[in-house]
This record gives sequence, C-alpha cells and structure tokens, in this order.
Amino acid sequence: MAKKTAHPIDERITPRELKEHGVRYVLDKLRSSKGYFMTNTERDLSQSDFKNRVLPHTQMLVAGERNACGYFSIEISGGASVHVDMLRKQINPFEKLRVLKSMMPDTLFQTLCRGINLFGYRPYPDNVVRLTVQHFAEVIDVFRVFDFLNHIPNMIPVFEEVKRAGRILEPAICFSTGPEHTDAYYVKKVGEILDVTGEDIILCIKNHGGLGTQKRIGDLVKAILDRFPGLLIHYHGHNTDGNDIGRTVEAVRNGARIVNGGDHSFSGFYGPPPILTIVETLEEYGYPCVGIDKQAVIDTSNKLRPEREYYKDFESQFLGFDPTVQIHKLPGGATGSSFEQAVKGDFLHLMPEILQHELPKVQVELGNWWSVTPGSQILWTTAVNNVLKRARYKDANDDLKNLMLGRYGELPFYKPADWIYETVFGPNWKKTVERDYGYQKIEDVDLTIEKRVLEKRLERKTSEEELVLYLQHPNDAVSFFKFEEKYGKVWVLPPKVWFKKGGFNLGDTFEFADAYGKLHSIVIGPQRKTSSGDAVTYLVIDHHPEPILTELEQEGGKAEARKVTLTAKEIEALAKDGDIRSPIKGTVNEVPVSEGDDVSAGQVLIVLEAMKMLNNVVSAINGKVVEVLKNPGDQVDVGDPLISVKKAPEGEVGSHGARKGKG
Repeated sequence: MAKKTAHPIDERITPRELKEHGVRYVLDKLRSSKGYFMTNTERDLSQSDFKNRVLPHTQMLVAGERNACGYFSIEISGGASVHVDMLRKQINPFEKLRVLKSMMPDTLFQTLCRGINLFGYRPYPDNVVRLTVQHFAEVIDVFRVFDFLNHIPNMIPVFEEVKRAGRILEPAICFSTGPEHTDAYYVKKVGEILDVTGEDIILCIKNHGGLGTQKRIGDLVKAILDRFPGLLIHYHGHNTDGNDIGRTVEAVRNGARIVNGGDHSFSGFYGPPPILTIVETLEEYGYPCVGIDKQAVIDTSNKLRPEREYYKDFESQFLGFDPTVQIHKLPGGATGSSFEQAVKGDFLHLMPEILQHELPKVQVELGNWWSVTPGSQILWTTAVNNVLKRARYKDANDDLKNLMLGRYGELPFYKPADWIYETVFGPNWKKTVERDYGYQKIEDVDLTIEKRVLEKRLERKTSEEELVLYLQHPNDAVSFFKFEEKYGKVWVLPPKVWFKKGGFNLGDTFEFADAYGKLHSIVIGPQRKTSSGDAVTYLVIDHHPEPILTELEQEGGKAEARKVTLTAKEIEALAKDGDIRSPIKGTVNEVPVSEGDDVSAGQVLIVLEAMKMLNNVVSAINGKVVEVLKNPGDQVDVGDPLISVKKAPEGEVGSHGARKGKG
C-alpha cells in the first residue's frame, strides 16, 4: 500500500508558483497534468466528526508530514472554525494560519467562505466582507465560496476581492437531491457564475450532505463539462452514508480534476472519506493522484492516531454510518452538532422523528433548497421546534422569517404555502409580506467607529485583524482577546492537558513538547492563603512560578448551591408564572426589553445564539418585566434564569400597553 505513484512530488502545485506566476499558470498546470489532485479537508473533518475541537497543537504536530504529502491544498480554515477558535479560547485564527504556514511552506492553504455570510451565520455589510477577504487573502491561497441558496449576487463581493488579491477563486454550487435538482438547473447556475467570474476559476461541486448516488454525481460532472469543456471541477463530498468513495471515483472518472479526503486515522462518519482509500481505488481504474506521496499520508495518520483518544468525548452520540442522510440531508458539520444539542436539550429520544420525518417534511414545505449553513440551521431549528412544541411553525425565529421574506435572496424553486406564512406572520401576513418582502441590502458600517468601540471594550489599541474578527463575532472575539491577554498563548498546550478530566490537584506535574518540539513542564502548586482568605496557587511553568489568585469557600460559609437541571416541560411551566428560563445552552445575543416594560404573550423577551442560530425566547403571559438577569454576551445553560415577568390581571396587559419587541 505504501508504493509510490508514477508522478513525482515535484509535479505538485506550491504557494511559490502561485506567487511568482499567478493564478492562470496554476490553473493551466491543473488542466495539463495527467491525473487528478487531492485536497485534505482537515477543517471539515474536525468540524463534522469532532465539532471543531481538534486543537492547534494537534494540527501543528503533523504539519511536517502533511506538507510532504503533495496535496493540491489543505482546507485548514473557514466554515465555523474561525468562530470556534475564539469561542473555545484556542487561538487567534490569523495566528494559527501564520504558524501553520511557516510549518507547511509547500502546501496551498484553502478556506471555506459563506459568501456575504463570511465565517459567520448571517449577512454582513459589503465593506466588512471586503475587509475580511483582504486580510484573509494574506494567509489563504484558495477561497471556496458558496451561498446556501446558490444566489450568485451573495458571492460577488468575495469573488471580486479574491481576484483582486491574486488568489485562486473556487465558487461552489451546493448540491442536493429532489425533482428540482436537475443537471439542467446546475449547468445553468454554473453559467451564471462564469458570467461573473470568467473561466479562470475552479468550480466546486459542494456535496455537503453526501447526497445522491455515485451515478448521480458522475452524471452531473459530465453534464457540466459537456457544456463547459475547459472548466476545472473540484468535487467535495461527505461520507455520512459510507458511499462517498464511490461518488468521488465517479467524479474523477467523468472529469473532475480535484477531490477531497481526510486523514484515515481521524476519519469518522460525517466528514470526508479517507484519502488513501480514494488514491488506491482510483489507481485501479488508471487514474493517478498527481504529486501524492502515499508514505507521507500514512506517516500523518500514524502520528495522529494516538491523539484521537483525547477527542473521543466530542464524537457524535450517534455512531455508525447513516444512510438516512438521503432523507434528512443534514450536512456533516450540523449532524454531529444536532446530536450534541439533543443530549443537552433532553430530546435525544426524539431524534428519529425529527430527522426522518419532520425535517424532510420541513425541507419540502420551505422550498427544497440546500441544507447548508445557515440554511441547515434554519431547517433544523424549525423542525426541532415543531416536534417539541407539537405545533408546527409556531414562534418562528427571525432567521426563518427573513428567509420567507426573501431577505437572503429569492427562493430558487417555490415559496412556502400560504398557511405557513399565516402561522409564522399572523392573520395579517399578506400585508407583512407586501410591505417587507425583498432582498436585504446590509448598509456599510463605519469601520472607524467600530474600531473605537472595540478599543474601548479592550482598553487598548487594536489591529485591523482584530477588528475583522470582532465585526463577525463581537462578543466571542472580545472575550477571547481578554482571555489571551490574561493567560497568554494557551494553544501551546497539548490535548492531554487541555482536556484533562477531573480538574487539577496540588502536586500534579505535566511534561510535554510544544508544536516546535521544545520541552515544557507545569507543576501545580504550592498554595498559600492570603489575609483576605483567598488562595494563591503557584503554577511552576518551565521552572518559573506564576501566581494565580482564586477565591476559596469560607469555612462556615454557605455551600455553593447545586445546579438543578430542568426539563423542557418544567421550563415551560415556570414561564407561565413569569419565571423565564433558558431552554438551551448558548450566548445572549440581544435583550429587546427593559425592566418596567409591559409585555404581551408571544412577545420576544431575549434572543439566544446557539448552534449558529438565533433563538427567540418569548413571554408566555401578559405582564410587566420585573427584572432582567442577563446581558448580551453572557453565557447561559439550560434552566438558567433570564427574565422575571409579573403576570398581569386577567384581560390586562399593562397601563401603557405592550411594548413591541423583535419578532
């Protein structure tokens, strides 16, 4: 299995060639090579199978081996990873890319960008989009760009900035199945892209769910190339049903020049198929993988395999391949996260009903477009709410409303039925649609003012890169910047330290090598009490003591209250008494009411962000807001108190009437 291909490593395409000769040279080399190329979709593997928990330390551990593999590119950034790097207090996304690039100088770096949604979950202003692409283009070579509605205008600002930066543009058509998803439709979409970009691009077929059969994918590749014979096609798929090796093989046999895979020791169920299996299978058909060094691929997985045990807690609660993905169509990244959310929300037992019955029904009812971020979150949240509340389309969130109002772009095939509009918008839905329907153009923000706000929150000068991250994820970016200022570059810690269970004890000792091979040691302790009764614990890091001040429970004081876990029914019952609790684990995004406000049943009291979606928490009663317990940016768990509402007498709302909130 470790035999070399007939194509040497020097046939690979390098960042140096791109820099010195430009995009057209690289594309011509792809066209003229006798074989296909491989992209390692490390980002998608981590997101799909490990919920983006794979640490920078692990990525850097195998950077040398991956650099020797001869890949066309490695997808090392984008999607949800930019957000999660900060959310999980791991690393500044720009720093990660620079460090990894220094360790992988011969490999093109690739990112996944959601058009005007960038690396977030909702549209951003044009000047934010352009500024973001400009800065990421300094460390990224290949930009894969998609829109969840295949709405080309949503991708144009990214197209323009990538081309302006001299980087490789890879527009994507999102693929799905159903009577509307014909070869003719997708060929037409490709034509619309080429009308904007010209032919100096790579076209990606983005099969984010791992849908269809190998024949279906082969036929689609052939149909596109029959119409556009000189076009370079990159096939991206997921192995959720165990069949993406077959789809990948047929894509190459029908003319695709680049395909995706993952390191076999870390591959699982929802991410890409294993690279080595693809290479070996296609060799039997007479298709060599250009530039690949199979021994380096093996060496990578050999080095990665011992690391996997540290991440086992983040793998899905649902193990095994899932052929029913052809029914529910959730993409790889959302599949694992959906089960995690089901466990935390105490509805794991309802997952078969949600995935195999309600979710496919919702997809068809809402227009049968593409279940990929942010569309997959809209579909998922809607289906979950329908099942949990046993009332379909009740209390729809703002994302679903905006979709139905055409704010993200025109729905490609058909609109939802009138009864859904009426359920979502109320009896006067026709007037609402007539008044508010249409594409939502986000006004540019004043970048100077936004930077001042950021600097005020951090109490220091900031860089444009920090501004870029802040503009997409304000609260999580600020939280990360403050964390790193306090604790330093924690990304040097290996997973055995980062994910240690049971906490740390005095006397614990850790020895480990960082990503550069330098040895480090950490000793926990000694500890002493201060005059105030707190404790100073010394961390002896590389023989240098670092004091950490912590509050200790006072003798004779009250014991810390034990957290009580509430069920969904208990949370609903409390809401009827005005005790508004969080139904999910997430972050407070917005509080549209204040203490003293009169509110009515169904009015939005607080907006929570979780799993890339905004979730409205509404009042169950008419009454007055007595106390607001959470602010934007606060983290909440299931059952945490949010807002207290005093119930109004029967038939009354309040002396001033209900204040209208966002809904």
